[in-house]
Amino acid sequence: MSSLKREHLIQALPYARRYARALTGSQPTGDALVASSLRSLLASGDGAPPSARLALYWAVTREFDGTGAPAGPAESLSTVQRQLLLLTSLEEIAAEDAALVLSMSREEAAAALAGARDHLRASAATDVLIIEDEPIIAMDLEELVASCGHRVVGVAHTESEAIAMAERTRPGLILADINLGAGGDGTSAVATILRSHYAPVIFVTAYPERLLTGEAVEPAFVITKPFEPLTLAIATYQAVTGGVALDQV
Repeated sequence: MSSLKREHLIQALPYARRYARALTGSQPTGDALVASSLRSLLASGDGAPPSARLALYWAVTREFDGTGAPAGPAESLSTVQRQLLLLTSLEEIAAEDAALVLSMSREEAAAALAGARDHLRASAATDVLIIEDEPIIAMDLEELVASCGHRVVGVAHTESEAIAMAERTRPGLILADINLGAGGDGTSAVATILRSHYAPVIFVTAYPERLLTGEAVEPAFVITKPFEPLTLAIATYQAVTGGVALDQV
């Protein structure tokens, strides 16, 4: 454990929280998983990767008990495959580092990752509401969502538009920016929507560390701008099939 400094682990906590929340589908469950993983890592980090960030991913993986696993047809994507997808796309670490985190050989990880990516197309499609104030970004998101097999039922540019669209369309997934400029606040819009209609939510932000402090009720799914299409595909898959209701934000 001497090679892992406490201050480095603390600096890496936002990334571990994002990974754990996406893996479990819940902010409190994910944060509790990170807390227990950190305690275990500080007590004994034998076998952990030398990097603080990878070590936290490694500890979370060891502590994970399957909470948030998909149900129904999505069961054909294994826990290891979901972890590989989240690590390589959402967390943007190299495939060889993901293999290290999961205690797999590079060859095993590559084969599992290839199968997981092939499976994404078979994930259940849903109706998606996009909340984004920048028109060009909104158009890009609309194309990406459609390419993932989902149906875009509305694009809201302001907080009030988002609330009205959600009431009218009853989306199965909400993809929301946080700062809507003069149009309001994305988190406030989502909070209002979730009071009367449940849907998993993915927040998009250029500053994920500001959301992942563990000091308040926060989103379970966070994507960092800019992001690759595969990142969105994996996040929407996990959000829709995770089987765990998100807490209101």
